[in-house]
Amino acid sequence: MRKNNNPRLTLRRSVLALAVAALCGSGVVLAQDEAKPAEDQDDGTAQLDVVTVTAQRRVENVNEVPIAITTLADEKLDVIGSGGDDIRVLSGRLPSLNIESSFGRAFPRFYIRGLGNTDFDLNASQPVSLVYDDIVQENPLLKGFPMFDLDSVEMLRGPQGTLFGRNTPAGVLKFNSRRPTQDAEGYAQVSYGALGNANFEGAYGGGLNEAWSLRASALYQRRDDWVDNTRTAGDDELEGYKEFAARVQLLYAPSDDTEALFNVHARSLDGTARLFRANIIQHGSNDFVPGFDRESISIDGTNLQELDTAGANARLRFDLGRVTLYSVTGYETADSLSRGDIDGGYGASFAPPFGPGFIPFPAESADGLPKHDQWSQEFRFESNEWGDFDWQAGLFWFDEQISIDSFNYDTLGGGVQNGYARQEQDNTAWALFASGEYQASDDLTLRAGLRYTKDEKDFTAFRTQSPIGAGALAPIHVSPSDTDVSWDLSAVYALNDAVNVYGRVARGFRAPSIQGRLLFGNTVSVADSETSLSIEAGIKADLFEQRARLGFAVFDYTVDDLQLTAVGGAANFNTLINAAEANGQGFELDLEALLTDRLSVTVGASYNDTEINDPGLAIQPCGGGCTVLDPAGASAGTVSIDGNSLPNAPKWIGNLTARYGIPMGDGTEFFVFTDWAYRDKVNFFLYESAEFQGDALVEGGLRVGYNWEYGNKEVALFGRNITDAEELVGAIDFNNLTGFVNEPRLWGVEFTARF
Repeated sequence: MRKNNNPRLTLRRSVLALAVAALCGSGVVLAQDEAKPAEDQDDGTAQLDVVTVTAQRRVENVNEVPIAITTLADEKLDVIGSGGDDIRVLSGRLPSLNIESSFGRAFPRFYIRGLGNTDFDLNASQPVSLVYDDIVQENPLLKGFPMFDLDSVEMLRGPQGTLFGRNTPAGVLKFNSRRPTQDAEGYAQVSYGALGNANFEGAYGGGLNEAWSLRASALYQRRDDWVDNTRTAGDDELEGYKEFAARVQLLYAPSDDTEALFNVHARSLDGTARLFRANIIQHGSNDFVPGFDRESISIDGTNLQELDTAGANARLRFDLGRVTLYSVTGYETADSLSRGDIDGGYGASFAPPFGPGFIPFPAESADGLPKHDQWSQEFRFESNEWGDFDWQAGLFWFDEQISIDSFNYDTLGGGVQNGYARQEQDNTAWALFASGEYQASDDLTLRAGLRYTKDEKDFTAFRTQSPIGAGALAPIHVSPSDTDVSWDLSAVYALNDAVNVYGRVARGFRAPSIQGRLLFGNTVSVADSETSLSIEAGIKADLFEQRARLGFAVFDYTVDDLQLTAVGGAANFNTLINAAEANGQGFELDLEALLTDRLSVTVGASYNDTEINDPGLAIQPCGGGCTVLDPAGASAGTVSIDGNSLPNAPKWIGNLTARYGIPMGDGTEFFVFTDWAYRDKVNFFLYESAEFQGDALVEGGLRVGYNWEYGNKEVALFGRNITDAEELVGAIDFNNLTGFVNEPRLWGVEFTARF
């Protein structure tokens, strides 16, 4: 039980009360705006397109879905990705979404409403699910598949356990590729910019005959090395990459009643692992040390990253009259090796020279995924026009087999291998689910869903070579399993034709997780299942004769037995733990408007207040001389994290885009597009310290261009991170004050042709 005089609790309740008041007030104001006389309305003729989503596994108007949803599509999606950035570019550009990585492009970690996982192991479980073309991408290396030739991106906030099921207590990111059509069409986009940044993206497809159609799309991205290694006198030696991805889709649609969509895709990445920079943080603060230069580093270890993924899926639909049967079959595989200089410097205190700053000992390691196979199958029945009641029900099956290699290298001894450990896991899960919708009246729609899940893991880890002289370690076996029932209840009420309000209660579930990195330890940790209960209310509206669209939500959630990862520390060892409880609450805003026929804007904002509630929970703090701000724990060498916010959970996130177009003649236009993302300060780890936190980060983009042939041809100048903001975005806490930073400013030119 939390005491009523807890100041953080009082603040959280006050924020929620203010947000609810704003919500209620918004409903009144919006209703009044819609009721204005015609002569007071805007005379513009342009309107926003209706946004449809598949958040409930069927195509619906976003305003009729009782979930906090943000979508990205078309020009906005193209603009933010114009610099060749990976999926992390979405961070801060959707309310309540933060994305970070200590692996660079290969391994994104997602946080929605503050819930995520800082674990850097290739076996890490995340509470945010990424679903790409209806296939769950479970392993973190699959979640970074590039964004290209997409129809839309949908972000579903809050537990999505009924229809998406697997590990979704925080939410879902859903990517939908453009499907093949009978019409021959496609596009090509090419750009070149600073740092040798070159990108190509294109697609083409059309009908092969009356029943078959094809679409092929591809992406190629490269960037030159731009970071000097002063230890080796290597100019422009690091941070480059080359990436290729492709997708081929074949659609068979002999009639309106039957279709089969086949998808084959692959990705290949060859580049630099994340650059860790030793002693770049000033002791006692999170400021950079004087003279810090983002374009240089001093390391003596090897740094590389290779990743190959591939997959195929088949999505079938059969209209059987009263019901439609869907079958979704998917296969994904990944193969990777990432090796880096973890200490972020050269030499060691016992083997001078060393630097930058104090290097107590060298650390160079690698993780590889030599075996990975993921199979999934879903059968789902959907009702067809059953009057006031419609439903869905189905069966889901998932199987993943992985092997993980962990290596350590003796940097001072010429980089020879001196440590090896292995993890092997087989994860099988199946679920039964059902969801129903009842039209209680012309204005009120009720929805409910239920899902039963059984999840089993069979895990083995062993060590054959220890870098610290501990010797070999015999195989350790664990086999956790659990069953659970997730559910959701919601209602949508139409205040009028343009304004809907909704409420939703949902329970989420995440199965037990396992951590067995045995290079520097002798134990395997298992985190028990976590469950969450989320309450959400919101309003969705089309305003001013569909020239503006509003979405606003308030939420409050509690997670029991929250799975957390204590990373790093003096032993550089990951350990899974459970917090008795964590709480979060806040609000989210999505606004899109045509201020004039030439000027359009979007605004997104969110507030997330999170807190760990477990008086007995304590962990090891940093091993590199940081200034710990938490009180000592009950055990020697530990600190209490009770009352701390969740890691990488900014309280405030905001984003803004504005586009102004000037018609230049028949089918031609000059335009300016700017986009900005703000992320409040974050704490990198479970404990709080003066050094290991990131200040607020603001990054902006600019695009100035000219299009003709009614938008089918376009040339534009673009800039990303145009203010050249430079901030800490992550750290390594086991050795010294080591951190890593955000991407630099980038300028370029881009040409696009649609045909």
